[in-house]
Amino acid sequence: MLSTFRGMKIVGSGCAVPETRLLSTDIDIRLGRPPGWTEQHVGIASRYICQTEDQIDLAEMAAGRALATAGYAATDVDLLIFAAAVPYQSIPATAPLLQRRLGIPDGRCAAFDVNSTCLSFLTASDIAASFLAGGNYKCCLVVSSEISSRGLPWDTDPMVASLFGDGAAAALLAPGDGTAGVVAARMETYPSGYEDCALGAGGTRYDFHRDPEAFARHAVFEMDGRALFRHTISYFEKFLERLLEAAGWRRDEVDLVIPHQASPIALAHLADRCGFGSQCIVNIMRNHGNQIAASIPTALDLARSSGRLTDGMKMLMLGTSAGLSFGGLAMIV
Repeated sequence: MLSTFRGMKIVGSGCAVPETRLLSTDIDIRLGRPPGWTEQHVGIASRYICQTEDQIDLAEMAAGRALATAGYAATDVDLLIFAAAVPYQSIPATAPLLQRRLGIPDGRCAAFDVNSTCLSFLTASDIAASFLAGGNYKCCLVVSSEISSRGLPWDTDPMVASLFGDGAAAALLAPGDGTAGVVAARMETYPSGYEDCALGAGGTRYDFHRDPEAFARHAVFEMDGRALFRHTISYFEKFLERLLEAAGWRRDEVDLVIPHQASPIALAHLADRCGFGSQCIVNIMRNHGNQIAASIPTALDLARSSGRLTDGMKMLMLGTSAGLSFGGLAMIV
């Protein structure tokens, strides 16, 4: 939770989605709903799902686009952080495999993973800012790639399942030029909401060899949306006040808010209750859904590529994550 300015420049960004686009009308057919039911009740028209691609394919595409927009080669990267809620496999970390796929030679960079679920990109960017400001590294590539479709509860909770989509995004970060950088960063964790959002299997909690049925049962995502929303209503506004106070900013000084795309309801709350007009909030929910950790960097890239985010602007990256945590990064871009 730092409020000391750390110079950091976003020099490139990119995103990638799978080829297959799943329309909400397709979900209506699958569930036997009237046409338009899912979009009306969930607020999402379409999302992308992986069928032939894997998590590393998407990560490689997004990273390649970030490098291309910056005019950098992969071998310029000396720090690679893979920031995602769910890795490619438990061991080893995903970052070394991505390093190999990008053609970065052995020993050329440090590569490791960061997992703070939906806030992983934000957390990784905060870490990168400290490393870059300290002179440890000169070029950091942060990549988030998520395939939520592997574990969604279509049988038990199709409304929750229809919130999510697959995708990847990346940002290339370099030392600041004197004006661009992180003004303040803050993260607060409320473990009273630990059970509200979970994917139980895959770690040590459930032993596949002793109880394969329990392992399989908990290999599907579970979310208590009402409980999560209650926590957000109770605590997020005060969290935001503390972040803005650390940055020394008023709400009306913020040029653009790039939030985690948790749900249409969550984004509406950000606009209605937190004092930001919808015109300064980047909202990509309708055609992407919730891409877990890839949501924030995808919204960031689309804001940059569309010209909505430009040099010198005051930007907030904000979000919530399973656990339950709130996180925010105040930056001058």
